[in-house]
Amino acid sequence: MKSMHPTRERLLLTTVELMDTENPEKVGVEMVLEKSGISKGSLYHHFEDFPALIEAALVYRFHHVVDNSIDLIANTVATASTREEFFADMEKVTAITHSREMTAIRFERARALGHAGNSERFKEALGVEQQRLTLAFADLVREAQIQGWVTSDIDPMAAAVFIQAYTIGKIVDEITPEPVDEQEWLKLIHRMVARTFAP
Repeated sequence: MKSMHPTRERLLLTTVELMDTENPEKVGVEMVLEKSGISKGSLYHHFEDFPALIEAALVYRFHHVVDNSIDLIANTVATASTREEFFADMEKVTAITHSREMTAIRFERARALGHAGNSERFKEALGVEQQRLTLAFADLVREAQIQGWVTSDIDPMAAAVFIQAYTIGKIVDEITPEPVDEQEWLKLIHRMVARTFAP
């Protein structure tokens, strides 16, 4: 992300740090001011209002999730030399992104996407990061099509949205008292991807 004024950055990073231990809805202006040591006047000089700071912190956190996902995608394209390797690498990426360790990140993404429905300002800011992630996924699909590993009759952007949808959608099961067996879920995803994407 582009460089910013040190005071704005301190407020932002303090809020991000608080969100590591608190639900974003529980992070209040006094908590941020006390932890950062910055005055209320300075906060409102750098942010339109407190919700703007919270939204900036959510986008910042989302930005880092996007960067991690893009790194996984780029590695998949860079290391595969055959269709079999490509799909094996995709299975590894799926296992990582669908693991229980990533549950909190899936919920955070869903929470952020839900909040975008309530704030046009946040929707615009988050949309830039979401588009970056979708384009990265689409590039992976496009490269795999060029290599002949993925069927050419699938639109790369549609495929990119589809992949993200079933990843985030896993939270539907994660709130239940008896979630689906993780290996059975992965087996279904791998079968679906192989049958849908293979030429």
